[in-house]
Amino acid sequence: MLGVSARTLRFYEDKGLIEPCRIGTTRVYTRREVARMQLILRGKRLGFTLRDIEEFLDLYDADPQHVEQMRALAERCRQRIDLLDAQREAIVQTRDELEKIEHEALARIPAGTV
Repeated sequence: MLGVSARTLRFYEDKGLIEPCRIGTTRVYTRREVARMQLILRGKRLGFTLRDIEEFLDLYDADPQHVEQMRALAERCRQRIDLLDAQREAIVQTRDELEKIEHEALARIPAGTV
């Protein structure tokens, strides 16, 4: 359903991020746990740390209106956006420098030799 392995589910369970019910040795994932896993997977895909995700989940559980969770989420999103913008700028600068070096190197090769 979520496209994750049993090992991944156990990892998040060991970290305390999900708490499936048990019937004997079988784990049963409620809608709540599935929703939490979806949030975890989305957070990881967006580059948040497990600690960030844990804080979001804790806020979600503590605040039925989700106001604090939304504030924290908005702040963390802004931080990630700023970081990604800085990384993008660094990549562009590095790429530009590499292109310059490439052109300089190619210009030093005598015509007719490759």
